[in-house]
Amino acid sequence: VQLQASGGGLVQAGGSLRLSCAASGRTFSRYIMGWFRQAPGKEREFVATISWSGGSANYADSVKGRFTISRDNAKNTVYLQMNSLKPEDTAVYYCAAGSTPSHASYEYDYWGQGTPVTVSS
Repeated sequence: VQLQASGGGLVQAGGSLRLSCAASGRTFSRYIMGWFRQAPGKEREFVATISWSGGSANYADSVKGRFTISRDNAKNTVYLQMNSLKPEDTAVYYCAAGSTPSHASYEYDYWGQGTPVTVSS
């Protein structure tokens, strides 16, 4: 499966952005989908993951209550709604597809190219 992330940009602290990740192929609904992020000089970190059906989601503590992951299997797309953004949310955001719901990046088999998010204070 090929993944294409979009929706990043520059936003002021307290603002919102919605990231999208469009997937190619007919098997999108079989994959666990996740969002990760990597800030400059830091390791890639888990943000959120969502089950095949969209009925179950899991979040990093740092974004819980502010970010919402969702998916539309009819559109082969996963979303990350980001509210109450903070400067520390600044990073390149990556979507990923895998077979196991996990916080570990190595569990994901396919990755998008990343979309940058900058939150100004």
